[in-house]
Amino acid sequence: MTAILLANARIFDGESAECAEGMHLLIEQGQIREISSAPIKVGNATTIDVGGRTVMPGLIDAHIHAYGCDVNVQKIELAGDAYRTAHAARMLGHALDCGFTTVRDIGGGDHSLARAIGEGLIRAPRFYYAGKMLSMTGGHGDMRPMGEAEHEYCQCGRRSNSLCVIADGVDTCIQAAREQLRRGAHCIKIMGSGGVASPTDPIWMNQFREDEIRAIVNETAERRSYTAAHCHPASAVRRCVEFGVRSIEHGTLIDDATAAFVADKGAFVVPTMAIIFALIETGRQLGFPPESQAKAQIVYERALGSMDSMRKAGVRIGFGTDLLGETYVQQCREFSIRREVFTPLQILRQATSVNAALLQEQGRLGCISAGAHADLLVLDGDPLSDIELLAAHGRHLRLIMRAGEIIRNTL
Repeated sequence: MTAILLANARIFDGESAECAEGMHLLIEQGQIREISSAPIKVGNATTIDVGGRTVMPGLIDAHIHAYGCDVNVQKIELAGDAYRTAHAARMLGHALDCGFTTVRDIGGGDHSLARAIGEGLIRAPRFYYAGKMLSMTGGHGDMRPMGEAEHEYCQCGRRSNSLCVIADGVDTCIQAAREQLRRGAHCIKIMGSGGVASPTDPIWMNQFREDEIRAIVNETAERRSYTAAHCHPASAVRRCVEFGVRSIEHGTLIDDATAAFVADKGAFVVPTMAIIFALIETGRQLGFPPESQAKAQIVYERALGSMDSMRKAGVRIGFGTDLLGETYVQQCREFSIRREVFTPLQILRQATSVNAALLQEQGRLGCISAGAHADLLVLDGDPLSDIELLAAHGRHLRLIMRAGEIIRNTL
């Protein structure tokens, strides 16, 4: 791979509001090798003068479902593997073109898709995946309609669908977690509360027993990984964090006291605003079931307030979108929604350095420093003063680089 020199850059490093100007970056073998205020001289390097534009780390979306091809989760199951994969390819390509050079698939993604991405069969960001989510019977991952009787359990006593595996009891939870880790999962996600899209569980319901959650947390800790939990109500958030969960997904009904507890424990919360707003506006037209639409209204009314509680408490807040089906095109809208609560600098950190820490990739992703992966964006304009530059579906991105490979260059 030919060395690339980005010259005359203004650098946002993923953390600091102080952006150094007139900087030069040397990229070799997919990594940032050198950063200097003086011109860098190296033979056989391709030089790209960015003309004083902002260079920043590639964006990270920490909550996607690549196989989530419909807002109606029961239709996802009926779509078939080929259709789900085609949707994943389209969705991931769109994410890359919007400047997301890394994603975390927090339910459904698998080794097969990761391999296709790694071998260049699919245009996509770096791909971290949690494998199939773990749900208790009747929990958020159990997508059977209420009228369906129990049947066709596998020999091990577990039922699964394309996104989730059902596990009840400590031994079965341990086995399910170990199986997903064996298949290459970077973390394990459990359903810690009721949800919006599931047909039979109330959103206020806490899910999994303490011994089940602690058993799963122990398995991920032994793997030097972590457990994430889908949680809406404050009660579910608190008990999951108390039992060792490191990453709370959504946290939509959190309150001030629970946010303070989460901050004290050092856990992360990944709000997902884009999907909430999309379902409220277009869910009915897209076939979102009426019972789920009613639950979406509940979280919509609290969504921005919950993020404000997290902000005031100093919670480590990640950036995620959770978009399903046709709503995937609203990924960049997350920036606009968060602007109601956070400053541009806070949002930029959430989508870069905070998410890198969540992924256990500090110093390698979400930053501009020597030795980091060369996942970089070059923007027209200053995102620290105008976050809407990143909400424009990639239109202000003049260069996109992932692992030192130029995805787009219009300089």
